[in-house]
Amino acid sequence: MGGSKIDGGTSSATAAAAPVVNRRDPYEVLNVSKEASDQEIKSAYRKLALKYHPDKNVDNPEASELFKEVAFSYNILSDPDKRRQYDNSGFEAIDADGTDMEIDLSNLGTVNTMFAALFSKLGVPIKTTISANVLEDALSGIITVKPLPLGSSISGKVEKQSAHFYSVTITEEQAKAGIIVRVTSSAQSKFKLLYFEKDNGGGYNLALQEDSEKTGKVTSAGMYFLHFQVYRMDSSVNALAMAKDPEAAFFKRLEGLQPCEVSEIKAGTHIFSVYGDNFFKTASYTIEAVCAATYESSTHKLKDVEQQILRKRTELRQFETEYRKAVAQYQEATNRYTQEKQNVDELLKQRDNIQSSFTANRSVIFGSKDSNGGSNSRDESSPVEDGKDKSAKKRWFNLSLKLSADKKSSS
Repeated sequence: MGGSKIDGGTSSATAAAAPVVNRRDPYEVLNVSKEASDQEIKSAYRKLALKYHPDKNVDNPEASELFKEVAFSYNILSDPDKRRQYDNSGFEAIDADGTDMEIDLSNLGTVNTMFAALFSKLGVPIKTTISANVLEDALSGIITVKPLPLGSSISGKVEKQSAHFYSVTITEEQAKAGIIVRVTSSAQSKFKLLYFEKDNGGGYNLALQEDSEKTGKVTSAGMYFLHFQVYRMDSSVNALAMAKDPEAAFFKRLEGLQPCEVSEIKAGTHIFSVYGDNFFKTASYTIEAVCAATYESSTHKLKDVEQQILRKRTELRQFETEYRKAVAQYQEATNRYTQEKQNVDELLKQRDNIQSSFTANRSVIFGSKDSNGGSNSRDESSPVEDGKDKSAKKRWFNLSLKLSADKKSSS
């Protein structure tokens, strides 16, 4: 919701394509001071982006590289978090944070456009740039503008990399209540909703843009001018980093909540545009502008919910640190458990093998006590020895009987 900062057709993928080594200071590239305001940075970027845009420099490879460098620099300085990270730690912090993917359709060949369309269908967030021709026509004031009365809607079809312009005129009372401009496409077309500000030269400068997103069975985009800070959700923030770390998809999700630069508009006439962002075909759409007075309760709810989201984002930043630490400790404990289990299993196996060596292939010994209480052992597996004992006992017994008989006869 709301509107993203003007990137004038810049891209994070173009930004990512900037040279990795010997990169120039972003402030130097945009020719602004380190104390430059957001407006100064945006203004400097607009001029350089139009100057070096590939559409205007087809036969100048050097201009294309300069455009990438300008886009990369603006990508850093236009984001408060990235700007702070760069000021503190330089490019290293920016590289670690990852970049979004974005392409310039107006400068792509057919084959590359097909690959871009495939990635988009697979759900990979790909930001697309706005044609320099559209931006220059608006800046020159040579555009056809249709009136869009508040409370009404207009349907149309816009060609790829082309734009339809609409004027919305509001009163003081309506401006005070707040204005909402929204675009939907039942055909699920891909488009951008653009907002232009009046330029001193008589033309219009791009101030905000909102990419369409799928919501239910339609694609939609909206801008909200409600006199308080409105935010939009950029689903492509850290998309590449999240792809590498699925858990980051949760923790980084709220990082995509970006503040809209314009929170209110004054009475008068304002220019909005629907830009065809489809890869191969025209974009079907319906645009409408309404006064927020009829959505007063929803407006209050929006303000409250967004404040809750901001608080939750701060909480998640702290919780992620705690969670990552707990997961690391759990992984360490799990690894130790697996190792200890293996150690115990191995020790018990060794114990069983040792015990088996005592009992395997041994004779069974039986013991008995004699009449005098002594122990008399014999091995049942030795019948010969057992037989000798019996014969010897018998001979001794017969000898005793014979001696007794002889004594009786002599007497």
